[in-house]
Amino acid sequence: MTDDLCADQAPEPANRRGQDDLRALSAPRRLSVDDHMFTAAMPSGFLVTCRLQLFTAAGARPVAVATQYPGEGVDTERTAELLAGAVWERHCPDEELPPVWIRLRFMPNGKPGPLGFQRGRFTETGRYRPRGPRFSTITHERLQDLLGTPAATDRGAGYVPRPTVPEPRLVFGKFAVVGLARPEPFREPECMPAGVPWWRRWARQVLPHRAVRTCCWYHGGDWHTVNAMARDVLRRARTQSVEPEDMEEFAEARAAAAGATRWQTEALASLFSTANAIQPDREWRYVNGQHRAQAMLEAGVRRTVVLRKVREP
Repeated sequence: MTDDLCADQAPEPANRRGQDDLRALSAPRRLSVDDHMFTAAMPSGFLVTCRLQLFTAAGARPVAVATQYPGEGVDTERTAELLAGAVWERHCPDEELPPVWIRLRFMPNGKPGPLGFQRGRFTETGRYRPRGPRFSTITHERLQDLLGTPAATDRGAGYVPRPTVPEPRLVFGKFAVVGLARPEPFREPECMPAGVPWWRRWARQVLPHRAVRTCCWYHGGDWHTVNAMARDVLRRARTQSVEPEDMEEFAEARAAAAGATRWQTEALASLFSTANAIQPDREWRYVNGQHRAQAMLEAGVRRTVVLRKVREP
């Protein structure tokens, strides 16, 4: 099944067929639903909200007008699909087609966006699952002709702002080196040409390597020793409730107390620097640390310390 109005993709005022379609849909409707916080859930659990004004009349296709502030939706196309499907299923489930979909998006300053009202036409309309909206401008006057009554042009007094999401906190923690993403080092092409393949990283776990090389800083010391120190620093810092921003200085003090070499102190401090720690991201890449990660993988280090950003539930 497809929306019978999906073929016209040009702006409404410039296309005669679009005008004719709107005339055919025009009817003296009444406002049957005015939900200032209409809500639908994305598969991820993120809640999408809008003010829903639903206009209906006997024998006429319902018209839904959705107004949104910034931050109420995730993706323009996906949001329209989700909301239109939810309105169709909850408020007009016996209709063969989804409601005529009209949106008005507001700017951060609270004023309507420069495009004004827009009509979305869905290229696919499986039952309660409209897909592929294509938007075109509809004037306020033509919208009133379509509805037979005015539509509110504000977000509504019942709007509830989304709770402020706290900034993620920084957390240092132990991490299995073999589980790090494959590095793509770029600073030392002579001794780090192409990352560490999976077979080699597992082989080094069985036969660790401690040799020191003079080719570059990353190979200039024993990462096994440094990471043993790092785990001890992490344990001591937790018992003393050291803040993440103070971990680098705390690590340097522990290195000095242990009689560490200059290279060991630098390496240890780098693992606890909030600006330079090994920081894997969720896309199986690195924010920081891939050169050190490669050196550790080559050496067969089993556990290191990484920095993560953790959001409170």
